[in-house]
Amino acid sequence: MLGIKIHKNIKLLYYTKNVLLLLIPRWYFRNRLKGLILPKPENDIDYLYKRVHYYNKLNDSYTLPKKSKSLNELKRGKKHSTYFFDSYEVTRYFNPKLLANFEFGDITSVPKIPSLVKSRPIGDNNENSVILKLNKVRHFIFVHDTNPFESKKNMLIGRGGVSDKKPKRIAFYKRYFDHPFCDLGQTNQNSKYHFWYKKKISIEEHLKYKFILCLEGIDVSSNLKWVMSSNSIAVMTKPQFETWFMEGRLIPDYHYIKIKDDYSDLEERLTYFINNTEKCLSIIQNANAYVEQFKNSRREKLISLMVLKKYFTKTQQNL
Repeated sequence: MLGIKIHKNIKLLYYTKNVLLLLIPRWYFRNRLKGLILPKPENDIDYLYKRVHYYNKLNDSYTLPKKSKSLNELKRGKKHSTYFFDSYEVTRYFNPKLLANFEFGDITSVPKIPSLVKSRPIGDNNENSVILKLNKVRHFIFVHDTNPFESKKNMLIGRGGVSDKKPKRIAFYKRYFDHPFCDLGQTNQNSKYHFWYKKKISIEEHLKYKFILCLEGIDVSSNLKWVMSSNSIAVMTKPQFETWFMEGRLIPDYHYIKIKDDYSDLEERLTYFINNTEKCLSIIQNANAYVEQFKNSRREKLISLMVLKKYFTKTQQNL
């Protein structure tokens, strides 16, 4: 096994660590909250608040419905267990009697009341969708890519689940499955689109290609984070949904290669970038720099706590 790169989070370690943390009483974390959330000299305060206000856009005060559940009622279930663990990682620092509305899963619409979510539509009227860093064991994967861009294949690689719940991928595969610029394959077998099936390949195999498809599925593209941390380039339409990764802040042809919503310009765009290596290297540098801001675990935790504190303050609850 020596020399084999593992580019994924190890779920066994994730679950083991989080189950053990459940054994620590809440009061231990609550006593530490004030010390954690106080600004420190090493922190860029303006940067912190820009991110906090990006995730939590609540400006007006709001009273949650009485039927809202308390933090103490947040329980681990068979479904969405990673959402529970990631939520509990920050909620345990607060009074368990505080109320909050969590919406777990791939959320593609804005809730009627202020809610804590993993994903939301990108736009100006999404303030009720307060983003937390959820399901991060799946979504927040970064890689160390030692393959120079110039040595990679001049092709677009695409693997992923395809179903009627993901019409964007169906439309793309119908148009480009057999295209000479593309190596595409659906990785799920329980689909009526079985003729597109190909076995899963490792992230390391993906990194042999210059261009990697990052189309949104139900909400965001789950591979976008690790692609942007690599020496390959994400190819995608302008995102419609966003998570903790702030996909709404990504700049076309600066952080990724943008293609039209109907994909009609894919061949033209790939041809251009294959012939413009310097432009590609610039996009890779910009993407890598964007990813770096999510690698400071202490700062990420601080921002999460600040987002949650603002949520309780704006919903008129005493901390």
